[in-house]
Amino acid sequence: MDFRTACIVWVSLIAFTCAEPVKYIDCGSAVGKVSMVDIKPCPNQPCQLHRGQSYSVNVTFSSAVESQTSKAIVHGVIAGVPIPFPIPIQDGCKSGIACPIQKETNYHYVNDLPVKTEYPSIKLLVEWELKDDEGKDLFCIEFPVHIVS
Repeated sequence: MDFRTACIVWVSLIAFTCAEPVKYIDCGSAVGKVSMVDIKPCPNQPCQLHRGQSYSVNVTFSSAVESQTSKAIVHGVIAGVPIPFPIPIQDGCKSGIACPIQKETNYHYVNDLPVKTEYPSIKLLVEWELKDDEGKDLFCIEFPVHIVS
């Protein structure tokens, strides 16, 4: 490994270990358990999401069931009203999870959260669900964000 590659790997490892997990609320993980949520970049909480940018969401969870598939559903919750929040890949099996999902196995679900330029500047909750074959939540998390210009 050359010097430049070693430096990049070293800096990446330091950045990863210095990342602060995002505070979240479990909103009904029926057949799974979340152990950590990380959003990059998110140096402060609530995360400030800049319009026109995309953010990486990483959820570490374990499953209590087997499932051939998984599907992500994301909502922005404003004044208690859930509004669909489109994400580029709804298929959890194409988002870092090797399917079929096995019982008692840890997974790292990773997906992008694009913030469209037409979104208003507003504080809201993001509700992120990952459903199994039967429509039960492998995980359901909520975390506060602030969309800014």
